[in-house]
Amino acid sequence: MIKMTATIIGSTGLIGGHLLDILRDDPEFTQIRLLVRKTKPEGDSRIQVIKTDFSDPSALLNGIKGSDAVFCAVGTTSRKVKGDRNAYRKVDFDIPVGAARAALAAGVSRFMLVSSVGASSKSSIFYSRLKGEVEDEIRTMGLPSVSVFRPSLLLGKRAEYRFGEKVAQAVMPPLTFAVPSAFKPIRAEDVARAMVAASRHAVPGFTIYHYLEMKQIIDS
Repeated sequence: MIKMTATIIGSTGLIGGHLLDILRDDPEFTQIRLLVRKTKPEGDSRIQVIKTDFSDPSALLNGIKGSDAVFCAVGTTSRKVKGDRNAYRKVDFDIPVGAARAALAAGVSRFMLVSSVGASSKSSIFYSRLKGEVEDEIRTMGLPSVSVFRPSLLLGKRAEYRFGEKVAQAVMPPLTFAVPSAFKPIRAEDVARAMVAASRHAVPGFTIYHYLEMKQIIDS
């Protein structure tokens, strides 16, 4: 049996929470590290919770060093940062880019990143442009295997309440037959499952997964 060490950044989020549950149930992952701002107790001996200053490159490097796969599912909202785009960028750009740099320096072979459908550094939409800039930056680093996941509307229960997302979750599923495949709603758990599957495949280079590709890699 292959034995792997995984590191999750963003384990308290919707996708990150599912990642933790899936990896916890997978015997191939013998150690799971959670890089977090605030420590929390974990009852599983395989789980190591590491309080991390994400603005400190050495802290990120120390947390990631020795990992076989890094899962980055971090993200914020305009509401959380009170509309401050600089604060938004510190979370959605600085953390994943810093994590990728640390992964490269640590010799990690597999980096999995949650992005978003429509991500493009040329987009006129701030959120989509920011996600695209993250992808562009990581693409040029030369990591052995980068898997980027671009979900559209996420289906699942968040710890925090998002009114707009709740409305969309209620309205969109019945209309998915009329929606282009890349924009179809997807369960957050399925995104997490696709990320774990991709960590096993470790496709060389930079691979982007939309709805159909995520479904396909889960089935494979």
